[in-house]
Amino acid sequence: MQLKELKNQLNGFSIEDQLSKLVSLFPEKILFTTSLGIEDQVITHKIFSNNINVKVITLDTGRLFPQNYDVFSNTIIKYNKKINVYFPEYETIEKMVTEKGPFSFYKSIENRKECCRLRKVIPLNRALTGMKCWISGIRADQSDDRNQMDWLEYDAAKKLFKFYPLFNWSFNDVKNFIKENNVPYNSLHDKGFVSIGCEPCTRAVKPGEDFRDGRWWWENDGRKECGLHFK
Repeated sequence: MQLKELKNQLNGFSIEDQLSKLVSLFPEKILFTTSLGIEDQVITHKIFSNNINVKVITLDTGRLFPQNYDVFSNTIIKYNKKINVYFPEYETIEKMVTEKGPFSFYKSIENRKECCRLRKVIPLNRALTGMKCWISGIRADQSDDRNQMDWLEYDAAKKLFKFYPLFNWSFNDVKNFIKENNVPYNSLHDKGFVSIGCEPCTRAVKPGEDFRDGRWWWENDGRKECGLHFK
């Protein structure tokens, strides 16, 4: 199927109907990756509360905030559904930390990207093996790079479609939905954390700062991505 054809089939429908259509087109070949952040909790709610047959997975990097596990636990309790967990390959993490120490990512962008690749990108690629469609909580106004993306794309390298159900939602849209539907969310969002990654690499965003400034704040490079979605 071509990207234009798929866009025509999905355009104009509700997120729930779009997800159901994708399931019918790609049965057992569709994956949603959740970071347990506030956008992803919206999508999780839509999948679980409507019993849509999409596999939901999360990446446990080994460096997450304790609050992430609260969200994880509260979510599976509320919906009585399973979230599949993918961990990094322990041998590579052992080697990196042994050779470079526990905070090597502060020393250079190359080290940081290595850590992201081992803890996130490689486990993600393992989860995406054999998939035809990958769902993610990206929104256009999260960064300049993401604003250049589209709500539905084709990733030629991974050979799959990428669907962003909340692409045109604002951050207020997300927060309102969470409140109105009593969806579990990370308490760090109430403390200025808008994008929540690994604990050592995430801080709250100050007034006037960009949405992504809380991630890898010690880097001067404005393209704040871990490699999962970076082009």
